[in-house]
Amino acid sequence: MIDPNASRFAYSYPLLIKNIINFALQFNGEKEIVSFNNTKINYKILYSRIKKLSKALTELGVKSGDTIGIMNWDCHRYLECFFAIPMIGSIIHTINVRLSDEQILYTINSAENDFIIIHSDFIDVINKISSKIVKPISIIVIGEGNKPINFKSNIKIKQKYNYEILLRNSDDNFKFSDFDENKLATRFYTTGTTGNPKGVSYSHRQLVLHTLGVMAGLGSLASDSRLHKNDVYMPMTPMFHVHGWGFPYVATLMCLKQVYPGKYEANNLLNLINDEKVTFSHCVPTILTMLLASANKRKMKFK
Repeated sequence: MIDPNASRFAYSYPLLIKNIINFALQFNGEKEIVSFNNTKINYKILYSRIKKLSKALTELGVKSGDTIGIMNWDCHRYLECFFAIPMIGSIIHTINVRLSDEQILYTINSAENDFIIIHSDFIDVINKISSKIVKPISIIVIGEGNKPINFKSNIKIKQKYNYEILLRNSDDNFKFSDFDENKLATRFYTTGTTGNPKGVSYSHRQLVLHTLGVMAGLGSLASDSRLHKNDVYMPMTPMFHVHGWGFPYVATLMCLKQVYPGKYEANNLLNLINDEKVTFSHCVPTILTMLLASANKRKMKFK
């Protein structure tokens, strides 16, 4: 006779984002992740940087449940934040940099950001809205080259840090704990709606199930649209837009070669497609139209 209570002794496997990257590392930790600034790392280095960032954030005082906003172009650092922030129990707020300054301000205040990780290209936006940010925040800056970084004196900044220096001074001796899979992992805000942008949040469980669903759905297609282990993935839907439709998580779980293009400039996108042999992407019609028009001018054909 089967014990009706036997299931209570079974191990409850939590659907946590950390298990996406852990699973990928079992396949090929040497697969490349390419960034627009000619940075090339592999999955082993990615995971090491995720652990360094996680340790640095916790040492700065980031706690479970805190919200960390990010304003950045699509790159390997954005991917690191996709994992590191929720993996320590915090919430990543992917700030839509294409919103108006007032709408960006609204989302920062609505999400109650504790930290903001910001590319130097967006410092001017923060300066414009700084006096109206309600909650004092700490800023982590991502800089490119020797571009000076200047904040207005009236910004409510508790502390200012440099992203790469934080990682350089950290180490990857960090262990990620298990917690409730229903814990919030991400937050973003809608566009194209009436009134102010509307906040939407996703849990670890929802994101892992979405990742598995997309992988199963696209992997079963008998067509050119099929996503498989030999594909080279490059997003053309920004990572702030519904997690890049969730594909960065899917590509990581499948341990694909990934290419992150930074700003969506047609010639740069075409160069990356050609140079890195990109085979799978996704975008809205306006981006596709821009890409095809530029390719036509260059007499470039897609295989």
